[in-house]
Amino acid sequence: MSLILPLASSQTHTNTIPKLLISHKANLISPTKFLPNLFSLAAIAVTLTSPLPSNAIPSLNTQPPPTSLTTPFSQSKNLQLGLDQNGKIRPCPSINPGCVSTNPKSSSFNFPWTIPENSLDNAIQKLREAILETQKNVKFQPVEDTPDGKYLQAEVDGKFDRDILEFLVKGDVVAYRCMAAKVTYVYPFTTAFGDSKGQEEKLKQINDQLGWFAPSFDSME
Repeated sequence: MSLILPLASSQTHTNTIPKLLISHKANLISPTKFLPNLFSLAAIAVTLTSPLPSNAIPSLNTQPPPTSLTTPFSQSKNLQLGLDQNGKIRPCPSINPGCVSTNPKSSSFNFPWTIPENSLDNAIQKLREAILETQKNVKFQPVEDTPDGKYLQAEVDGKFDRDILEFLVKGDVVAYRCMAAKVTYVYPFTTAFGDSKGQEEKLKQINDQLGWFAPSFDSME
């Protein structure tokens, strides 16, 4: 027996397929409409996943640059010796109370000495001899002939440690500084313990040996 489908049924089938395809195509959206949005999303993703610049957010592990911490104790380890940039005797350091200087910027100020006329020719030699006669364990540095005069430096025994004597002889004037080479601190205080009276006594011993004129505030009264 042969099965013959009705013609109407065949027409209905053939007419249905195009309608479905047409309906499906009508609901499709062109991919080009998504491109701007896709590019925007991609840019956001790249931004979020890219490493931040090193200076944008500081790392928690970043250590601050080391700072130079200076304390009176550390400064006392590097006391400046020699003439200053102007060729003058330096003032007493503020952290060293065991000091006397002819520099007017010093709190412990002494007047320069005046050399008698008969001692001008060999003033440095006489000064060296007076130091050797009055001080203990003297150690001289070579005499420096500078544009501002002859500079003599000597290291001698002090009350607590060693003292540094500095002299600048120019014409008939002697500028000087006498200073403890080591600053002493009494624990737990950070105030230095000094002996400026001892420095003055040391200078007086040298000058008494020389017999040079040493003005003072008392002599001006």
